Amino acid sequence: MAPGAAPVHDAEAIGILGTGSCLPGKVVTNDEVGAPAGVTDEWITRKTAIRERRWAKADEATSDLAAMAARAALDDAGVCPADISLVVVATSTPDAPQPPTATAVAAELGVPAGTPAFDINAVCSGFVFALTAAERMIRGTGGHAVVIGADIYSRTLDPTDRRTVVLFGDGAGAVVLGPTATGGVLATELATFPQERDLIRVPAGGSRIPASRASVEEGLHYFAMDGPAVRHFVENRVGPLIRSFLDRHLADRARRAHFVPHQANGRMIAALADSLGFLPEHTHTTVRFLGNTGAASVPVTLDRAADRLVPGDLVVLAGFGGGMAAGLALVEWRTTRAGGRGGKSRAALAADGT
Repeated sequence: MAPGAAPVHDAEAIGILGTGSCLPGKVVTNDEVGAPAGVTDEWITRKTAIRERRWAKADEATSDLAAMAARAALDDAGVCPADISLVVVATSTPDAPQPPTATAVAAELGVPAGTPAFDINAVCSGFVFALTAAERMIRGTGGHAVVIGADIYSRTLDPTDRRTVVLFGDGAGAVVLGPTATGGVLATELATFPQERDLIRVPAGGSRIPASRASVEEGLHYFAMDGPAVRHFVENRVGPLIRSFLDRHLADRARRAHFVPHQANGRMIAALADSLGFLPEHTHTTVRFLGNTGAASVPVTLDRAADRLVPGDLVVLAGFGGGMAAGLALVEWRTTRAGGRGGKSRAALAADGT
């Protein structure tokens, strides 16, 4: 068995009972981000397939978006905050170094006192890491978990760096996990390649390079990325990892499965999905109008895809990015849309045509 692999053998299945997402209302076009970086709309679209993205307002924090996404997922699942036994937030852009952003979300949701709430930072793989942890923690307990991916990357971007500023948007996506009679999370696999950890980084602001006037003046608090090396990582690490996962858990059914990948770059996603044999109509994307939303990209895209999924569908979730890391999950869709699509689930979302 591959390191980090977790096939499910327990009698009780844990499934995704509801999904939700929240995106800021501010639309940022390619012309807006491209001008300071010295690139055009045509250049950005050709390189990334991104047309626009959403950026948070000055008074919006990661926990604000996360809490709204969680409320939408709870509404969709028909689950009350009083029934939640675990809150996990995947983010690499927390409200503050401490306390955990998940505690602010738990307080906003009004979950019972004493409910464990914590953050996971596995960068863009974070949501699948969090999903895996939560699924294992509530298995056999009869409890429910809220699992959220949320990031506000616009606060970390160098406006003159064309390699990064054109890629990222802000947002949050969430799922409610709980017992289900059939289906659910069938398998997960997590992997980290720490020798390549410096390909994606924010150098300053931690214990190695504490925040100081000098660190700010040197731009060390900006997100930095080696784009060509990251693409090489996806092709040579992530691609084979997913292929092996599919061979072990899906075999000849892979072409019929739905694929919800991290929305790193539209061109990269298309090449990856094609190399793995996923049909275009089964490959779900939001990158064109939302950009790369970090840990939020998989759950946001899953929420957008949920209306197109029917009971029994197989869904492959694939997060990958900084660390360098990758997280994979295979889910059999058995969700009944308990709460429909009302309230904040759609009101907080901007139409993206996907």
